[in-house]
Amino acid sequence: MVLIFLSWLYIIFTTVNLGFLTDKLLKTNIKDFVVLSVFGLFSVTILAGTWAIFDRINWGFHAFLLLLNTLIFFRYKTDIVGIYKNLYTSLQQLQASLKILLGIITVLIIAQCSAAPYVIDNETYYIQTIKWLNQYGLVKGLGNLHLFLAQTSAWHITQSAFSFSFLYKNFNDLSGFCLLLGNLFAINKLNSYFTNNNKMYLVLGLLPIANLFMFQFISAPSPDTPVYVLSFIIIFYFSEYYKNTTIESFTTLSLLVVFCIFIKTTSVSIILLPIIILVKHYSYLILKIWKIAVVSVLVLALFLIKNTIVSGHPFFPIMSDAFHTEYAIPSGIIDLHNTQAKTYSYLVSDGNYQSMSVTHLFIRWLTLPKLNGLLNKLAILLIVICPVLIYRFCNKKTFWMLYFAMCLQMAVLFWTSPQYRFFFNFLLFFSLFIVAIVFHKKQNTIITLLFISTFITAFVLINPVDPNKFSNKKFVIPLSRFNVANIVFPHSNTKFNTGFILRKQGNLEYYSPVENPALKYLGDGPLPCVNYDAIEYNRTQFGIVPQLRSADLKDGFYPVFVKPD
Repeated sequence: MVLIFLSWLYIIFTTVNLGFLTDKLLKTNIKDFVVLSVFGLFSVTILAGTWAIFDRINWGFHAFLLLLNTLIFFRYKTDIVGIYKNLYTSLQQLQASLKILLGIITVLIIAQCSAAPYVIDNETYYIQTIKWLNQYGLVKGLGNLHLFLAQTSAWHITQSAFSFSFLYKNFNDLSGFCLLLGNLFAINKLNSYFTNNNKMYLVLGLLPIANLFMFQFISAPSPDTPVYVLSFIIIFYFSEYYKNTTIESFTTLSLLVVFCIFIKTTSVSIILLPIIILVKHYSYLILKIWKIAVVSVLVLALFLIKNTIVSGHPFFPIMSDAFHTEYAIPSGIIDLHNTQAKTYSYLVSDGNYQSMSVTHLFIRWLTLPKLNGLLNKLAILLIVICPVLIYRFCNKKTFWMLYFAMCLQMAVLFWTSPQYRFFFNFLLFFSLFIVAIVFHKKQNTIITLLFISTFITAFVLINPVDPNKFSNKKFVIPLSRFNVANIVFPHSNTKFNTGFILRKQGNLEYYSPVENPALKYLGDGPLPCVNYDAIEYNRTQFGIVPQLRSADLKDGFYPVFVKPD
């Protein structure tokens, strides 16, 4: 916990400095500490992503970042110190109960981040993705070694910048820092609600209720966490400036949306919000949006370059014959991945999926057991009842627009991969919207509800429950329990302690786990690491094996076609 806290102090220093510079360059006139810090995370992501094209994200990058930090701080010292003073003032203005709540949540978040990671994707590719970035940067054809490595998220680039791998190997907690920012933002909005009675402020202020759910993702760099947090900040700026927008607020909203989509493309429907404002205020905005337009184009270019390097496909996992590289992941493997992504959401085989009608697929999706089915039913329930509730209790265009965005997100995902975590941002918002309707103007009840949910979160942190009781998928990883041994030093980045054996396939020598505690498990194995079973599966099913492009791992991998068994 102590080391995580100290690393977060440096992250705050860095993100505030770079966030201030971003604010100054784009002239957004941001005063909110949380938004400035998010701007800083965005800037670090762009810098690190660009750096990774040419070199590893290691001590050299941090030397550059430290120099940049120093120059910014001493050039704008008075303004930056003012940001911290404003933060202190805003904390002082919180009601006593909210100060206590924020303090408890902060300690719990750091405690959860110091515990063993829970997310299964952390073991299959998060750790390895960040390890490649730290040791080699973006590597050509890396997805040929393991397809999941081609899914490199912008959030993994951000985490690689703040993993400080050249100093210590167990920092893996940037999602926790992001959740802390989200809670700070929410509690400030809740404090404002107690004076302005604005229901939108109450909905956003209830975000800490969701900590019980999101805590299980923050000890690993899951891209879902920043998407959920950013979505709430985006919704605030959309609702606050829908009627009377400014170029500053529109630029802020657009940058947050660009960052959100860059982190996870499945959140693409949220782009509808700045588009709505642009259409509504077209004559005022159109000649003033060139800065954010340039930033958006640069981010898109970085996204395409990243995808092209690691997969050979600019729009991975979408393939195109118009662009081809000699190290591109073969279409057969990508097709299988895309098919599995669809069938996984319905828990059916490919054969059954192909034979089922849209109606049967919908019924199957809706009647999945345990947590998946419960949240799917909740999503449909919200789609049905929210129009009535919006009309009855909060008949404003902003809520209708957000409702339409949720429906669009659901429709898009139903045809691709309708997993609840991909639409949980809207699911959470409208669930809290209902809670806000019930407890509107009941301040003591709201505070009590937040404390109860926080104490339940603390209880689960100390006494984790069996996830198999709530999910229809069999979990091989138990929920994380806080251990006093992690008060100073956090748990290692992996939950398992398996060994690795050196194997060879052609000119490729790789490390494979001795045991396979989870499907496609890679863990924290030395590079290059890939599961022997995965190599054999691609060889026997597709007649494809990965090979080194040269003797240097930095030059990457390419697929070689061999005779399948």
